[in-house]
Amino acid sequence: MRIDLNADVGELAGQDAELMTCITSANVACGAHAGDEAVMADTVRLAKAHGVAVGAHPGFPDREGFGRRDLRMPPDAVAAFVAEQVQALAAIASQHGVRLQHVKPHGALFNIAVEDRSMADAIARAIASIDTALILFGLPGSHLIAAGAAAGLPTAREVFADRAYRADGTLLPRSEPGAVIHDADRVLARVVTMVKERVVVAVDGTRVPLGFDTMCVHGDTPGAAQLAAQVRAALVRDGIEVKSLSSA
Repeated sequence: MRIDLNADVGELAGQDAELMTCITSANVACGAHAGDEAVMADTVRLAKAHGVAVGAHPGFPDREGFGRRDLRMPPDAVAAFVAEQVQALAAIASQHGVRLQHVKPHGALFNIAVEDRSMADAIARAIASIDTALILFGLPGSHLIAAGAAAGLPTAREVFADRAYRADGTLLPRSEPGAVIHDADRVLARVVTMVKERVVVAVDGTRVPLGFDTMCVHGDTPGAAQLAAQVRAALVRDGIEVKSLSSA
């Protein structure tokens, strides 16, 4: 059994160097919700030095809200800014001899595309116009996964080690108490259950079946690097191979 362990990086959270020692895939902010060309270049170099696969993390052009506000836009506008951000990172990565592995939409863009097929299709269309080998990350059973498959993209179902779930398998909104889980012991217990039983326990106690390919530990929360290291250690202890999706 194997799993990919990813984190959102390049967001100037100050933990990237430590995170790179324990994750296998890096979701690099593309200059819209966070980061800039210099930060992207530094992050790509850091990932390459640690053998971490690099992916684009495009979001709404919303630095003030860190890309977490619902800035609903027409699908064509979404496709345009997603393509622009992915292309920008791909060009920088190419300069350092790195090819992008995947794309993971950020924040509100990700959450909207879970339930809005037109937005999901716009994201998938933008990615496919750049490289149909790019893996699209999305919530299991979401429109994002379906749209990726329809666009001819490989997809990866993503779960979150440190986020609370609702009974329908969607994430508890960050606006609600307990949406982000900070208790390391609780996170580690969840991770083992997720991997061994392929279920996540929702906030109401429901056991939700959840097949997945990659697991995220958020890189912008306090103690994220330490938590990611503990998550990886727990997986390894249970005989789980931790490798990027593109590793042989």
